[in-house]
Amino acid sequence: MADRTGIEWTETTWNPTTGCDRVSVGCDNCYALTLAKRLKAMGNPKYQNDGDPKSSGPGFGLTLHEYQLELPYRWKAPRLVFVNSMSDLFHNDVPLEFILRVFKVMAETPQHTYQILTKRSKRLAALASDLHWPSNVWMGVTVETDRYAFRIDHLRSVDAAVRFISAEPLLGPLPGLDLTDIGWLIAGGESGHGARPVQEAWVRDLRDQCVAASTAFFFKQWGGRTPKANGRELDGIYHGEMPQGFYLAAS
Repeated sequence: MADRTGIEWTETTWNPTTGCDRVSVGCDNCYALTLAKRLKAMGNPKYQNDGDPKSSGPGFGLTLHEYQLELPYRWKAPRLVFVNSMSDLFHNDVPLEFILRVFKVMAETPQHTYQILTKRSKRLAALASDLHWPSNVWMGVTVETDRYAFRIDHLRSVDAAVRFISAEPLLGPLPGLDLTDIGWLIAGGESGHGARPVQEAWVRDLRDQCVAASTAFFFKQWGGRTPKANGRELDGIYHGEMPQGFYLAAS
């Protein structure tokens, strides 16, 4: 099943794995966990594994979906694809052999552009040399507070065509980021029940750092009760830049 998505910075999601568990403060109000609970209740077969209730939750046990590996071959028109919107490809429970198979699919479907995002940057850096990085794969790390800026150094060691940062949910200021060799930065506030507020000054500072470093800047949302509750304009402007001159009509 091809999953078109409302995520502003991509077009399609592809989930060869589902499920995850908490690794940092950005996980506390995980949208994917909330969605997995709903999909489990609806009987979706991909979300019936509860995993460890202490760390994952209903429908959110780490699960490999071999049949999903064939999906991108069936998409004829080029797509911008967010890999594992409902999981983390570099989760410790995803075997290297399976990660290699995911990368093989991406290499064999060069008409698509793939975006991978992880919070497990240490494992990413450890495995990076075992992986072939085709030119249609972008690699990113989440940096929700300054405490996790070390993930950017791990990312810089990866030979990806585009390296990017997701500062979402942005939970604090990120002053003085080293954006060397970082092609793109996405920022956004948290949404949903109990969403932690984002401050305008944090977002402006990220925009200004990106301008100074010639890094593409994409502001996704202010967040709130719902993702679109407070819009996505910053000082009256929509910021929807993409890396390497890539054009996304939805931005």
